[in-house]
Amino acid sequence: MSILSHRLLNISAKFVHILPAQPCLLCGAPSQSGLCCAACDAELPRLTGKHCPICALPAPTGDVCGECLKQPPAFDHTVAAFSYNFPLNKLIQSLKFRERLILVNYLADAVLKRVTATPDCLVALPLHPVRLRERGFNQSMLLARRISRRLGIPLLVHACERVRNTPPQSSLPWKERDKNMRQAFTCKPDTDVRGKHVAIVDDVMTTGASIGELAHALKLAGAGEVSAWVVARTLPHDH
Repeated sequence: MSILSHRLLNISAKFVHILPAQPCLLCGAPSQSGLCCAACDAELPRLTGKHCPICALPAPTGDVCGECLKQPPAFDHTVAAFSYNFPLNKLIQSLKFRERLILVNYLADAVLKRVTATPDCLVALPLHPVRLRERGFNQSMLLARRISRRLGIPLLVHACERVRNTPPQSSLPWKERDKNMRQAFTCKPDTDVRGKHVAIVDDVMTTGASIGELAHALKLAGAGEVSAWVVARTLPHDH
């Protein structure tokens, strides 16, 4: 590293210390390293270890798991930054239900760190219009916009829509969630995804029913490959 580079790094480090510290969103302690202090950031449950490349659930060898071999989902690959555990779950809940939109970039960038293959385009998991009016925003769309800008690839904002206003997945037993999402999504006739790799962006994958149903609609529209990009994956012991 050149002398100039060393000097620039030193200047940047000094500048960070000059900036006023902000309260950590998790513990409230002063943080100069971002939305979460260094200690809380280190405690976030990052998804590590070997996992199934399709559904991102733990797999001892890192190969496709038995469930995906027996009943392959409509999506082909999953990228997940975290497991849906404390304290990461509190951050996602703050974004969705307390409108802490400042978290969008932080969580989207965590997903980007796990991306190894760039798709042709992105689709955010849609909310039904009734749910969108109630909440006021779609957190998946906000995450997708950030990722789209960072990667420089198109976000198909109006390509897919939710046509059934189903009960929230979190309110249902696991065995009923697949049935709840059947034919919940559709792709508009002019959607140009034929032969393309499409990544679906969402905040949490639990059973994969929602993303799987949207992936099915995209495949019917001609998509050649569909990936799931989520902030967090619920692991079997979590439910």
